[in-house]
Amino acid sequence: MEIFPTFVSKLTISMYQIAVILINYNSSNFTINAVKSLIENTSDTLNWQIVIIDNASEYEDYKKLEKGLPKMDHLTLFRSRINTGFGGGNMLGIQFANAKYYAFVNNDTLIKNDCLSILLEFLQKNKRVALCAPQGFDEDNNVLKSFDHFLTLRRELFGRKILEKLNPKRYPKRNKIYETPIKVECIPGSFLFVDANAFNSVGGFDTNIFLYYEETDLAYRISKLKEQPDCYLMPEAQYIHFRGKSTGSNIKIKKELKLSLLYVLKKNSSYAHYLILKTFLTIKYLFKSLIKPKSFTFVNLLLFQGASLSKSLKHSQKILEK
Repeated sequence: MEIFPTFVSKLTISMYQIAVILINYNSSNFTINAVKSLIENTSDTLNWQIVIIDNASEYEDYKKLEKGLPKMDHLTLFRSRINTGFGGGNMLGIQFANAKYYAFVNNDTLIKNDCLSILLEFLQKNKRVALCAPQGFDEDNNVLKSFDHFLTLRRELFGRKILEKLNPKRYPKRNKIYETPIKVECIPGSFLFVDANAFNSVGGFDTNIFLYYEETDLAYRISKLKEQPDCYLMPEAQYIHFRGKSTGSNIKIKKELKLSLLYVLKKNSSYAHYLILKTFLTIKYLFKSLIKPKSFTFVNLLLFQGASLSKSLKHSQKILEK
């Protein structure tokens, strides 16, 4: 295992086929198990590396991670002194990557089969495909929705189910089990496999986003590429996702979700659509607060604070001393 205190040159190292990048944030047990799962289920013939970014965890959790990881030459661990979020952490991770493909994998996952080899072969055979994902399952082996439709005003106002019913060709059902690869609009960030050239050409993840919708924004920008615009679900590859274990769920996280939602819509749709949705959500939470007073927190965020990214958790992070 390599532990780099600073950035290092990879020019002397031959290029790997795949760089797997994981983020750890106060959840070392999950990260250690995720890495072991990848090692146990990945073919010995694959030339790959693992990059782990510790996103400013508590020092005790980081030391537990450092001690518990397998000792191997192609594993790099780097501790960031500031929590840069999902996109920022992964963008830091690719600084240590030297591969033709990136696999951004949540640390609260376990793979069920040789996902990396299956996804690699699929992208190598389908040159127009830049993004793909395996089929996800929860810890009870229930099928998870493993793709999504682009974030649009239409989707947010009418809901995904109505779109899937009115236009099933454009909006395939997300809760259906597919046996063959299916073209989709975007895939979850819990296991995102991407051609490095396509990822790099669009600038990677938008680090203005601290949490949520980074993968949607990435897929939207990749869809504009001329040579590799396509995104697919590859159901043959399978993994387990312990949802929400690394982030949890509280009012701050829910506010972050709304900030990212509106930012990505404004960026990739229009300012008019952004204003319509913000107004819609404000009215929705205003009425909801009459029953649940805590909902007024969202009214304050949307109406009085303008849903500004300055209210993101990104701006409340502190630099660690060690």
